[in-house]
Amino acid sequence: MSETTAERPVRVVLADDQPLVRTALRMVITDTADLVVAGEAANGAEAVRLVEETGADVVVMDLRMPGTDGIEATRLITAGTTGARVVVLTTFDDDDHVYGALHAGASGFLVKDMALDDILAAVRVVASGDALIAPSVTRRLIKEFTGRPRTTPAPRRGVEGITEREREVLTLVGRGLSNTEVAAELHISVATAKTYVTRLLAKLDARDRVQLVIIAYEAGLVSTG
Repeated sequence: MSETTAERPVRVVLADDQPLVRTALRMVITDTADLVVAGEAANGAEAVRLVEETGADVVVMDLRMPGTDGIEATRLITAGTTGARVVVLTTFDDDDHVYGALHAGASGFLVKDMALDDILAAVRVVASGDALIAPSVTRRLIKEFTGRPRTTPAPRRGVEGITEREREVLTLVGRGLSNTEVAAELHISVATAKTYVTRLLAKLDARDRVQLVIIAYEAGLVSTG
């Protein structure tokens, strides 16, 4: 993003084929001073176009939409040059869709039954550059994502070039632990845990913590049973 969010409201695109969902989100965003709706889309292709036209900061993306779905739209948006980040609306009823959205570059997940204020808070977190929305949501995501058998096996990924301690941190991040929880688990300071995570992002060429979760899963560090 070329401007800091402190200088202007965060521009949000709402992408969902259900008008009622978009209306509810638009109404609560309208009542905020730091968020503004940059556009609304009923399918993925419209979302991609709106991001390019408006320079939106965050896209709230449903996965199941007609035509270009949310996964493909997420891939196109995160591969572009706008710097927009995507948070996914999910009901956790399809592991392959969740995995696809993670792999496409989604920065976080919103549960459709979350309180609207929590959804707004999540959008702010993602706009600030963080990937995890809330530890409770992340843990629920990972539980659903890794706790059921998948129809297709996840590809294996190597994690060469990291230390044994970094591997331990990656495993804990893959389980959905926050920096504070990682620090408590490994009996280190929170600052040290944050340093390890920063090193992992650099060494594994990951854009954010969500991608570290994918890497931990693909490397077999997170239990799928």
